[in-house]
Amino acid sequence: MSRSTVAILKTSPATVLADYHRLMNLAGYQDVIDRTADTALKINISWQQFYPACSTTPWQLEGVIRALLADGYSKDLLHACHNRTVVVSAKTGERLNKHLPVIERHGLRNIHLYENEPWINIREAIGDLSDKLLVLNDVYPDGFSIPRRFLGENIIHLPTVKTHIFTTTTGAMKNAFGGLLNEKRHWTHPVIHETLVDLLMIQKRIHKGVFAVMDGTFAGDGPGPRCMIPYVKNVILASADQVAIDAVAARLMGFDPLDDCKFIRIAHDMGLGCGDTDEIQIVGDTEAAAERWNFVGPFKEMTFAARMQHRIYWGSLKRWIEWSLKTWLAPWSYLASIAYHDWMWMPFIGKSRVDQALNSDWGELFANWEHLQPDPQGWKSVTPTTPTNV
Repeated sequence: MSRSTVAILKTSPATVLADYHRLMNLAGYQDVIDRTADTALKINISWQQFYPACSTTPWQLEGVIRALLADGYSKDLLHACHNRTVVVSAKTGERLNKHLPVIERHGLRNIHLYENEPWINIREAIGDLSDKLLVLNDVYPDGFSIPRRFLGENIIHLPTVKTHIFTTTTGAMKNAFGGLLNEKRHWTHPVIHETLVDLLMIQKRIHKGVFAVMDGTFAGDGPGPRCMIPYVKNVILASADQVAIDAVAARLMGFDPLDDCKFIRIAHDMGLGCGDTDEIQIVGDTEAAAERWNFVGPFKEMTFAARMQHRIYWGSLKRWIEWSLKTWLAPWSYLASIAYHDWMWMPFIGKSRVDQALNSDWGELFANWEHLQPDPQGWKSVTPTTPTNV
């Protein structure tokens, strides 16, 4: 059995487009992504507002699309892919995170899975594999459905390097969470690690090819995926092994993938990928792969909202409140999350962090995105001739 490969490169705005092209080929994506099948570019929107390291970056999306087109993949077989989240608007997020201009510039289809897309019962989709799922049959005793269009499609996940209050880190494996499960996916939070493993098993059954391209130009530490401290790290990663790329990203952040990330350990033990970084073949910039950022992680300084979520799913409030999240009362939690994150945390804490990040080269590239034209390598200048606002 061949070793799992993860490609990693250092990058900059001046070279990021060429770097993404090189990265994907170093990771062997053309051996995985069937050029005769439809390919979903699974965009990650963890917050509809722009927050560094939180969501797919526009240069990540641009770089991946350009690489695919340069290597002969048909534009007509590529599409952007979005899921609905009860606390985040994908329609607002694709605008504020500047994904939509990229999609429209390349003339790709832009598919929102919750709009006029049929969903299929899981047993019809994956057959007897349903009986081998670790937890989803218990979470959804009446069954659940997945998007029909995913059957036979390729999927390229576009996560970022960041921490998460439920899973320590989040990346390629968790990027499938929104796409495969509907708005009741919060029911799985008490067993989130096993859920991610179930979803990986499902992906391996339904997709022609599964690949991930992860952006670490900004990386997020702290109680993610939203309320993080963003850092400029200038790295990008790619792999056909969803477990391996998450493991390498976790190690970069300073975690032990097999000890600190239960979902990686379970997937590794089940043979769904390689979570042991000593056994992963690193290609590209090996010095970048050896970095250790010593992130404090999501649990040291949790926000009020994060502490309450932990108490509801695993602590003292579980008995009293968790049941309500599976009933018509559930919207109270959506409103509470929006009120805390969008109306309190962002204006009083997050905004200053965003402003600081916008002073970086990547921040200027984001702020001036619509007013800049790249060359084939990237953006030699991130400053337009006339000043602009985000």
